[in-house]
Order: sequence, then C-alpha cells, then structure tokens
Amino acid sequence: MRYYLLLFVSILLFSVDAVFGVSVVTKPLTVSGYVKDAQTGEMLVGATVVLKGTGKGTVTNAYGYFSLDVPAGENILQFGFLGYNDYEMSVSESKMVNVELEPETQTLGEVVISGKGDINSSKFPLIGLEKMESSSIRNIPVLMGETDPMKAVQMLPGVSATSEGSSNFTVRGGNPDQNLLLMDEAIVYNAGHLLGFFSVFNNDAVKSIELYKGDFPASEGGRLSSVLDVRTREGNMKEFEGSAGIGLIASRLNLEGPIVKDEASFLVSGRRTYVDLFLPLAPEEEIHGNNLYFYDTNIKLNWIANSNNRFFLSGYLGRDVFSDDMARLDFGNTTFTFRWNHVFSPSLFANFTLVRGRYDYFLGTSENDIEDMEWLSEFNDYMVGSDFSWFINSSSTLRFGNRTTYHRIDPGVVSGPDENSLFKRIKLPQNNSLEHGIYISHTGELAPWLLLRLGLRYSLFQNIGPGKVFEFDDNYDVTDTLHYRSGKIFNHFHGLEPRAGVSVLLTSRLSAKLSYSRTRQYIQMASNSTSSTPLDVWFPASPNIAPQVADQVSFGIFQTSRDGVFENSIEVFNKWMENTIDFKDHPDLILNETIEREVRQGKAWARGFELLSRWNTTRFNGWMGYTFLKSERVAPDINEGKPYISPYDHTHDFSVFMNYHLSSRVSLSGNWVYYTGSPVTMPVGRYEISGEIVPLYSDRNAERMPDYHRLDLSLMLHSKKGNSKGGEWIFSLYNVYGRKNAWAINFLNDESDPYKIKAEKTYLFSIVPSVSYKFKF
Repeated sequence: MRYYLLLFVSILLFSVDAVFGVSVVTKPLTVSGYVKDAQTGEMLVGATVVLKGTGKGTVTNAYGYFSLDVPAGENILQFGFLGYNDYEMSVSESKMVNVELEPETQTLGEVVISGKGDINSSKFPLIGLEKMESSSIRNIPVLMGETDPMKAVQMLPGVSATSEGSSNFTVRGGNPDQNLLLMDEAIVYNAGHLLGFFSVFNNDAVKSIELYKGDFPASEGGRLSSVLDVRTREGNMKEFEGSAGIGLIASRLNLEGPIVKDEASFLVSGRRTYVDLFLPLAPEEEIHGNNLYFYDTNIKLNWIANSNNRFFLSGYLGRDVFSDDMARLDFGNTTFTFRWNHVFSPSLFANFTLVRGRYDYFLGTSENDIEDMEWLSEFNDYMVGSDFSWFINSSSTLRFGNRTTYHRIDPGVVSGPDENSLFKRIKLPQNNSLEHGIYISHTGELAPWLLLRLGLRYSLFQNIGPGKVFEFDDNYDVTDTLHYRSGKIFNHFHGLEPRAGVSVLLTSRLSAKLSYSRTRQYIQMASNSTSSTPLDVWFPASPNIAPQVADQVSFGIFQTSRDGVFENSIEVFNKWMENTIDFKDHPDLILNETIEREVRQGKAWARGFELLSRWNTTRFNGWMGYTFLKSERVAPDINEGKPYISPYDHTHDFSVFMNYHLSSRVSLSGNWVYYTGSPVTMPVGRYEISGEIVPLYSDRNAERMPDYHRLDLSLMLHSKKGNSKGGEWIFSLYNVYGRKNAWAINFLNDESDPYKIKAEKTYLFSIVPSVSYKFKF
C-alpha cells in the first residue's frame, strides 16, 4: 500500500510542476492577507479576490486568509463578498494586506441585483457543497421563536429530518450517526436540546455553516454521509456591543467586543429555557416541583499576536435537565478548541488545533422509594491536528495535514445509591481507541475551462486496552472472552480514501462537475429508533465489527443567470456501502455488554438526484429544492436475507423557502416542506397459537408512515431604518394549516373484538404560534 501512496504523491508533485508549469522560483509578486468586516473586524470566509480584467483570482479560506500571485507591475485587485460593497486596491509589490469591506446599505425601491459575479462559483470542482450564513438562517420560520441552524440545514436537497421536530438529520439515505458534526473543529455527538426539538447550535454565535454531502474534502473523514462544519463568530474587534432576545420558552444574551482594539476580542453567547418557571402555575399539583430546561454557552477569545500569528480559544457548554418525583435525566456536550494560525510565508498558511470534547448523560430513577438506580455514561475525545495550505500560484493550491483522535467510551455504569443496595452494580467494559488520518490534496486549473482536484486520505484505527473482546459462534453465542492489558494495541484497521473532482466550464455561466470519494467510518451509534434520544450508545469497530466503507460518485450541471440573480443545479448521485450497520429483529441495545451480537453487517446502496434553484435580489430571495431517493440494504438474518428499504428512505422530498422585504422595516418569510413517509415495519395480520393471538409483521420496512408536509410563516418587524442598535419583533406560525403529522403509530387491541386491532396515531404539534423580540445595545 505504501507504494500506492508514494505513486499518488509523485503524481501530485508532477502535476504541480509539469502540468501546471510551476517552477520553484518565487513569482515576482505575491499579495496575501486577510479580508474582514469593516464594522466588526470579523474575518470573511469565502470572500473573492480577483485580478481585474483577467477573471483569475481566489477566495479566502476558513480563517479569512488569501494568497494570490500577480504579474510584475501595476495591478488592480477587486475584493467582494455577498452583502458587502466591492473594494479595489492597487498593488505593485509583494506585500501582506488587511482589507476591510463595508456592509451594503440597501435602498428598497425597484428590484436591485445583490449577487456577486466576480468569480464564477460554478468553476470550483467541489460538488454537493452547501453554504449558509447566520444572517440568512435567521429569516427562516422556526418552532417556538427559536432560530435554529439545524432546521435550516434540514431544508436543503438531499437532507431530511429523522422525525417531527428532531435535530437529527439524514443525508442521501444514510443513518444520522453517519454525519460528522463539527463545531470549531470539535466533534458534537448529540446535537439536540429538549429531546431534539432544538439544536446545540446557537445562531447568535454561529458565523457560517458548510455541509458536504458526499464530495468530502480530503482533510475530513470518519463518516459516510456528510460533514457539517459549523464555525462560530470571533467577536467584534472594533467596539463593544450586545444583543438579547426574549421568546415564549427561552431567552438569550450575546456580548462581544475588543479586549485590545483591532488586536484581541471576545464573544460570550448564552441561552436558557424557562418552561420550568411556569410549572408551579399548572393546575396539576404533581408537576409543580418538576424541572424541564436546557442552557448552553459559547465562549470565544481571539488574539492577533502579529501579522504571522493568530490564536483562538473557543468553548461550548450545554446541558439539558428533566426531573420529577420518579426520575431525573440530564445530558450535555462540552467542547474546547485551541487553534494557532501561522503564516510561514505569503504562500504557506498553517493551522494547528487541539480539541477536547465530551458528551455524557445521567439517568436516575426512584420508584415508590423502594430502590434507587443511577446510570452514567460518557464519551470523551482528545484530538490534535495540523493543516497546511500552500498557494503555489493563482491556479494551483496544495493542502496537506493530519489528525489524531483518542476516543474513550464509557457505555454505562449502573448502580444503586450505596454498596448495600439491592440493585447490583453493572459496568459495561470501557472502549479505548486511536483514530489517525493524514491527507494531501491538490486543486489546480489545467486550462481556463478545466479545474481538477485530487486528494488522498489514509486512515488508521487502533483498539487499545484495557479491553474486553467476546468471541461468537455462528449463532452469535459467546464462546470465549479475551482480556487485554492497558495500553495494548490489540486490533487495527486501515485503508486509503481517494477523493477526486473535476469541473468543466461549458460556457461562462454553465459548468459540469464530476466527483468520486471513498470514506471509512470506525465509530457508530446503536439505535433502532428514528426519533431523537439522549441515551446514545456509541461503539467502535473491533475484531467483531468491521469498519463501514462508502464509495460515492456524483455528477452535476450548474447554471448561473447572466445577472447573477438565479442559480440552478441538478446533481445525480450513486453511493454503495460495505459493512453497514443494522440490528437483528427486537435487538437488546441498552446496557448490553455483548451488543456486538445484536449487530448484522451487510451492504447498502443509495441513488437519486437533487434539484436546486436559488434566487437573490434585494427584495426577494429564497430557494426551492427537490430530492428523489432510492435507498436499500441487505444483511444476513434480516428480512430472510432479501433486500429491504432503508429506514431513512424518503422517495420524494420537496422544500421551498421564500423571503420578501415588504419595506426596509418589514419582511415576510415562509417555507413549505413535503416528504414521503418513513419506511416502517408494521403488523399486517394475526394468527392464533394455543389460544394466544400472535401478530404477523410485514417484511422489514415494507410499510410507510403517512406522508409529511407542513407550512410555516413568519413576519419580522425591524427597528427604524438606519438604527443598528434597535430591535426586531418576530411573529411566526409553525404548521399553519394544522397538519397532524404522525410521530408514531401504535397498534392496540380492540376492546370490543379480541381478534381485531386498531392503529393509534401520535402527533406532536398542530398550529404553534410564537413571538420573540430581539434587540441590540
């Protein structure tokens, strides 16, 4: 395998030197630096930098940095970003610059174009990439007045919520645990609050979101379906400011400002629900002492030490608490990320990262004061990584780096309150592992109409002691137990993950893109429910569980209108997977020391296409998306070995979002969502054995829930024009026409006839009105 790696690197280096004609001699002029918001000092990610009159240029990276080689002599650079005024700069020598763009001041009269067309985005070879800014997310109607980035993501083509109100989502028929969720490079394992009705991502703290649906960058791995990269804001470098919001169930506060103007800043953003404050007013006395709330806090510090060094420290702390006289449940995430940006030279940019992440939950019960039980579980991550970007010239960029993550999973410790408890202590064996990844990728322009991206990732996964491994026979019965000492590497998996993409510019506004990617997943979640639950059971690949592997090919046509108002695309994808995880009928997944005996690994495949149309003017913006999906699986001992539909197969999925500015102070937004009901296994008959009535079930996932659809509307009233410190009212209606979408269907015996059963539908929401108020100070 090392020969393949050496061969691939050689090809990359040859392509840089021979194909692109790049010599090791430094170009006459190299202009580099950062592009910022002039009012806050926030770095602008994806801002365009163009050499005027040539169409050649680049975009800023995730930290707002760019590097561009230009010919010797006088040059004009154009800087642009959606929602900001363009800026031009004359350069005649190599230097580092800090460019500040002013936000646009829009006058709402006739329809004015606000799109940017300096660099045609259709030229970039990435396919299946969706980008969203917090400013656009806040316009989408929401449940109970809480703006939620995850609900916006679920409206994108190829993406579906796992159930009504859930923050979990699936991409192109994959499982929810096949999505890699990153917040400032830290992995988030449970993104839900209040059983998933709200997400852990506070839009006041979010800067940008990027969703990769298949064509993963070589820097990321460990999941099969998608990468959701959430970046938080850095804090105002210019002046202190704050904002606050009050809604029906939650309030939030955001504070930010300079520690040293233009050198260091801070951001603190927090939320808390207060449903529990109103429980004492309820007519039912038994719930007066109950607790039901969540809180979370984002903190970020950043310091520009000098032109070559910048440091970031960010953290997140979130917690959900439920308790009554019978039980208590609390769970939450904690993450800390330290990053160091270093500019080795104008053409070589690096980011070094240290991450500490934790997800844990506690469940305690007390029934009739007879016996107490406590269940503790936690998942800890420690990651170190580095990323290098070498801007060879305006047509060629080389990226390389590495990641190493230590996973420590404590599936559960269940015990009584003391050693004399009647409840025996249960401790599931701890799982320890190391996950490594190294990568190299190259993006370059072979011709003005042809761009190519080649990438290669090598991943290595190691199981580490102390460990306890069970051996099973063909009937999945335990035949032996092996124990490994602490620090012992007793098993490993590894493999190459090639990535490639090409973009062909057919005309100045029309392009075709083709991509291929292979990914491997070594950590997965045990769940046989589509609804969100905090009691997640994660388990690693092991001698009994092979890593999941996915290959995906995507092809798309992308078109932009001449005036830049409309963007239209169609993407066709085909994904096939090996060693996919599913579970036998009626699996025992909770507190099961031998959970691997419940697993059945098989194959899966998903194919379909996505349509997306966006439009963007000063008054009117939005998008429409449609997805056709066919997703199937096959595994031994499931459905008699016959193929069956994936539980996350939504054959038809349609969503539309529209936002219209009635005036400079009033805007109206609406979205409509429709998708085919989720596949389920249901009883289709009954038979009698020795006087007992036994249900007869359909094949695995052979039936479907009723189709889901919903309309939401919101009205936003802004402060007086020009008053940036004013407030805004948001009035919204969730599920306007009161559709009673099925959350669950239960089958009950008919009391009048023991030979009949009846179906009972459970739904969560009808019409839900809400109002919230947000103001700045």
